Amino acid sequence: MPFVFAPRRTAAAVLTAALLVPLAACGSDGDEPGSADKSTASGAPEAELTVLAASSLTDVFKTAGAAYEKGHPGTEVTFSFAGSQELAAQVEQGAPADALVTADTRTMHGLEADTGTPTVIAKNRLVIATGKGNPEKVENLADLADPGLKVVLAAPEVPVGRYSEQILDAQKLDVKPVSQEPNVRAVLSKVELGEADAGLVYRTDAATATDKVDAIDIPDAQNAVASYPAATLKASKNSEAAAAFVAWLSTPEAQKILAGAGFQKP
Repeated sequence: MPFVFAPRRTAAAVLTAALLVPLAACGSDGDEPGSADKSTASGAPEAELTVLAASSLTDVFKTAGAAYEKGHPGTEVTFSFAGSQELAAQVEQGAPADALVTADTRTMHGLEADTGTPTVIAKNRLVIATGKGNPEKVENLADLADPGLKVVLAAPEVPVGRYSEQILDAQKLDVKPVSQEPNVRAVLSKVELGEADAGLVYRTDAATATDKVDAIDIPDAQNAVASYPAATLKASKNSEAAAAFVAWLSTPEAQKILAGAGFQKP
């Protein structure tokens, strides 16, 4: 903390303060406004980062975050997962965070005034999730139009909901969902709990629940490709550390973690 000198401080007091100032500077924790990020042994700035990330990244980012912290001692990464549209609202409302990763470029582009230049770090595709053993014998997208089948989709303002609408419209299928959910994990949960017979989710989400759901592949010609852009937030108080983390997501180490979870290369 800076010292404030009284107008009539004695010479001895002034000398004492002068000696203490460099000691205080050495013990600074770098939390003062405008202070520079400290650097870790790896060269990346040390900080406590908050990353807003799409729900479909929940499992893989927990693994990635642990790997990043191990390679960057002194840096702590905390994730806040939600549907991309919810994350966008948080950014617009000024929620304190350092970086953002969405499940579509459209949402990220809508926040260009609040973010740095985004970089696509991964891609994904959709599958049809059914109950384990596929009790309703769902085989393809056309089966989802069966009025006797309970289908759940994400809401159209959610990236996976928009992708779902896109591929169903392309096949001219009239699917009436029993519910529209706020994110992909909510869709998956409905199928896992037996509250829906089928739902459209990302391939990577279905892979996290193989003991509870089956995944029916959708041919590439009928599918949609989801892109995941990552960017720093201009309001971040840890801009250098945030930039280091976003850059790391494109490194071979991070890409191996993403590929292991089923994400495709950008």
